Amino acid sequence: MLYVEILKVVFLLLEGTDLTSCVAVSKQWRDVAQDDYLWKCLCANRWPFICKRPNPPTVTYYKLYQTFYKHQRQQTLLPPRLSFDNLEFFIDIWTEDKLIFSEVVSYPVLQTGIKCPPPRICNRLGFHLEGLDYKMIVLVEPRFKAPLGETISVSVLVGRKDNNKVDCIINKSVFDYINRTAYRAMTFDYLGFSPAHPFIPGIRAWISLLFVDDKNDSVIDAFGIEIDFCNAAKSRDEVLWLLDILDWK
Repeated sequence: MLYVEILKVVFLLLEGTDLTSCVAVSKQWRDVAQDDYLWKCLCANRWPFICKRPNPPTVTYYKLYQTFYKHQRQQTLLPPRLSFDNLEFFIDIWTEDKLIFSEVVSYPVLQTGIKCPPPRICNRLGFHLEGLDYKMIVLVEPRFKAPLGETISVSVLVGRKDNNKVDCIINKSVFDYINRTAYRAMTFDYLGFSPAHPFIPGIRAWISLLFVDDKNDSVIDAFGIEIDFCNAAKSRDEVLWLLDILDWK
């Protein structure tokens, strides 16, 4: 009985797609994962109006969630108006007030990424680099080391060659999250969008320093830089559409 109660507590923390996967694990997991209370909580989070109705639905909340969720369709984007061939990224990195990296990076370099990672990268970072997700990565040449005892900050501007306009996507943000298991130092900034798009919620641009294991916990030995927009833009065209609606100056 204790095992079942633990499963219920854990299942309450899952999203609908993950909870659906639990149904297929075993008969015991299926019985627990189909508890209608779990699905009522999911429905309340996704569609609060459902649980405010005076009368309960005629079907289970499990069936209700599955029906509503299946109705969602991925929108097909029109071809982006912006081209990566017209974009270049200006990346500057400081330790305290000392500039340690400053490069103008064109899209072909970002698209190529890192074909041959250096030795001594951890398996988790290796799997990340080999994954199928869209990535914008540049190899740092020459590599640089940054002491963790100092403030490490970064700025990223993006420029358009067709009209000479620029926008800032990372503004002197500090690398305040160091993931030693994935060997990535990360920071983010919120994108500023054109006034023509006033209802777009806050979307973060992330930048990561990719580093190797040099057996020195006080220093980052960086070999690469990665730019991404998390779940807001997960493909090449989605990134272009996102950049297109920035507040270009």
